[in-house]
Amino acid sequence: MRVPQHVAIILDGNGRWAKSKGMPRNYGHAQGSKNVERICEEAWRMGIKYLTVYAFSTENWNRPRSEVDALMKLLRNYMKTCLRTAEKNDMKIRVIGDITSLDDDIKGRIAELEEASKNNNGLNFTIAINYGSRDEMIRAMRKLAGDCAAGKFRAEDIDEAMYETYLDTHGIPDPDLLIRTSGELRLSNYLLWQLAYTEFYFTDVLWPDFTKAELEKAIGQYNSRERRFGGVKEEQDV
Repeated sequence: MRVPQHVAIILDGNGRWAKSKGMPRNYGHAQGSKNVERICEEAWRMGIKYLTVYAFSTENWNRPRSEVDALMKLLRNYMKTCLRTAEKNDMKIRVIGDITSLDDDIKGRIAELEEASKNNNGLNFTIAINYGSRDEMIRAMRKLAGDCAAGKFRAEDIDEAMYETYLDTHGIPDPDLLIRTSGELRLSNYLLWQLAYTEFYFTDVLWPDFTKAELEKAIGQYNSRERRFGGVKEEQDV
């Protein structure tokens, strides 16, 4: 089986999963975070090198204050858990998004996690926190424009390769496969630049119920597709 190098996931359906069990939405988020750890381990065993998950978007601040507060508390706890998991599984952790809006203690835990895991050689695990792709691209353009105005390069020198160095994901290969759980059929402002030639897989399974078998199913679908990156398949002589 051809295993994608980089899988990106939109972790959707935690709240609905909890509601279906008569539990509060926050319970679903907590179970969803536990499932992230399980899928990280399974992904690495399958040979996936990079896994990027959408944990908290720039739009999630619009949710009820009680839910946002609970998500921030969960994030604090997850940073502690992730530190132990990174050490146990040799994972390299990276956080993308505009973390300047987060509380200082969360920013400190992110810095600690990235520093502690920077030399690890296992799964490259990227967590998108306070991330929105449009926001990412605007921040990149501002830095790019500033450097251009400072005379570091000319406007005509700007190309895709240069622009990508200003994105949060610089140094990370573009995803080969995007998985979105819970039946929603949209990108929700996630990795818009990076997903230009990514294969998409949508499933009705809610994130807490997403298992190794579901990941294998997604990779099976990936294997059934022909990736041409805008080109055409060469005709074979008969």
